[in-house]
Amino acid sequence: MMSFLYVEFLWALVLLLPLFYFLKYGKNSYESLFSAEVLDKIRVKNRGFSKRVRGVLLILSLFFIIIALARPVINKGEIKVKSSFINVVAGLDISNSMFVNDVYPSRFALAKRKFDLFLRDMKNARVGIIGFSSQSFLVAPLSEDYHSLDFLVKNLSVASMSLRGTDFMSALKAANELYHTDKKKAFLIFTDGGDQKDFTKEITYAKKHNIVVFVYAIGTDKGGIIGTKNGPMKDKNGNIVVVKINENIKKLALQTGGAYMRSSLSKKDISMLARAIKSRFKATGSQENSIKDRRELFYYPLSLAILLFFMANFSLLDWRKR
Repeated sequence: MMSFLYVEFLWALVLLLPLFYFLKYGKNSYESLFSAEVLDKIRVKNRGFSKRVRGVLLILSLFFIIIALARPVINKGEIKVKSSFINVVAGLDISNSMFVNDVYPSRFALAKRKFDLFLRDMKNARVGIIGFSSQSFLVAPLSEDYHSLDFLVKNLSVASMSLRGTDFMSALKAANELYHTDKKKAFLIFTDGGDQKDFTKEITYAKKHNIVVFVYAIGTDKGGIIGTKNGPMKDKNGNIVVVKINENIKKLALQTGGAYMRSSLSKKDISMLARAIKSRFKATGSQENSIKDRRELFYYPLSLAILLFFMANFSLLDWRKR
């Protein structure tokens, strides 16, 4: 059964009716000044198409262009496709220390850029996103819509949030809640490690709930300062706070069976981490999607439109005369 995907374009056909009217009843200005006998003598003979025929061909060309824009298709029904995938939850550290600019343009900006690259490397995966500092919140549930996930992360605003502190236990619990029946759970964290030294509780919780942690650590050993409205952040003694990367979080990744990666400007680092996740997790989940089986027909009216357009504007007989 044939149908149109964009039926609204067919309303443009109404605009062609006035063109047919003027073509049929309209007269050139010189035809009102001379009689038919005089016009027959003074008119230059042309072996090509007449102006009226050319007009008809142009209007027909527009007609078929409109039909092509409406996307005619033949519906052949639906095809059911089963797809398998792995589930991955990504956690974005949004604490104050992530806005240090010891990496360009900042740790948080680099985390968002690396997440975009991570999505490009992940295929047959559903990805969920959480944000965390002293508390955790859901950014997006598990989804295969990478465009929406990338859009949400790029436009993630933390202006109205309390960003003090980094609670990794809260992040682990939030990630665990996104999973349902998965026996083994992948959790990728973009963080600078916070200021925590002991991750024993987090490691115990992760192992108990079968969470495999992968850490993409952002920051430098030299560190940087946290900018505020009143200048650099200072401690109680008035000293400027210098925030360095905390590699103690490496234990959380390695002792839960995951992997640890230091940030770099290369695109290969996040690709290696994505491959590490895919090597440890097999696509076990599955879902059935229905895809409409259609046969496109737009190229037929489009071809006719192009042919009629050239016929209306070029005369083969004129070319032969030359």
